[in-house]
Amino acid sequence: MSSTIKQPQKLLLFRLSGTRLFGFGTLKIREILPFMRLNRLPHSHPSVIGTASFRGSTVPVIDMAAAVGQQPLSQEERQQGSIIIADVQRQEIGFLVRGVEQIIEANWKQVLPPPKSLGKRAFITGLLDVDGDIIQLLDVELLLATVYPESLAPDVVTLEDGEQAALARLNILLVDDSHVARKQLSDALDNLGVSYQVTAKGDEAMHMLVRDDELECPVDILVSDIEMPGLDGYELTFNVRNHSGLKQPYIILHTSLNSEMSLSYANQVGANEALTKFDAEELLRAMLRGAHATG
Repeated sequence: MSSTIKQPQKLLLFRLSGTRLFGFGTLKIREILPFMRLNRLPHSHPSVIGTASFRGSTVPVIDMAAAVGQQPLSQEERQQGSIIIADVQRQEIGFLVRGVEQIIEANWKQVLPPPKSLGKRAFITGLLDVDGDIIQLLDVELLLATVYPESLAPDVVTLEDGEQAALARLNILLVDDSHVARKQLSDALDNLGVSYQVTAKGDEAMHMLVRDDELECPVDILVSDIEMPGLDGYELTFNVRNHSGLKQPYIILHTSLNSEMSLSYANQVGANEALTKFDAEELLRAMLRGAHATG
């Protein structure tokens, strides 16, 4: 491979109840709609303001400002707002925002991590300076888990003794910038008593791969998210495959998007498998295939 094959990275910028700009990747977006009449959804989370009909499906609509702890949108602001229909964790969700601004090309290498003072519940995965404006990149997986906490309940997966032992022998590295996704991945392995390493950054994962190889305990299975600031899953895979002398791990890339294009790119840069997340059974079966392949 002479060059990395990547999808264009674009961000949709929008505003909530204040003047700050927020954004998330356009690959998650199915459609942007003007505000419409919503049907009430009894006994729902306070930030779920109703349901909308979208292409024959009933989609819950979340007031994104309220969900992240800002002032909920007023009735007037709702009427002038937009509903972003997004694909998050294999679910179609509508996010009501006060105003959609524009779509921009994003240089993920320039994304800075959020200040630690914000804490894990800040819903921010990174900050990006665009012409002097600081764009806050939202962790929509964390937002969704806050509204639907039952989605964080770990899946119970049962493996045969031989399968569990096969995973226990492996050096496994998990990479994901989303706190929620890391917890889901970790829970699946913790419940089986399988050890692993975990990091939120692609460049740190590359350092760990090289370090472990030099220590003669190379990583056997690399599980990485695709959409990450900095060194994303595509680039991480490409760099691993093109690192001379590095013992090659079995690479499983995963994405929150139901996108055949995402999976195609993953295969082109050298991933062994590409999955849509999150299904614990599916992920563990992929790891077992990796265990078999690595001998």
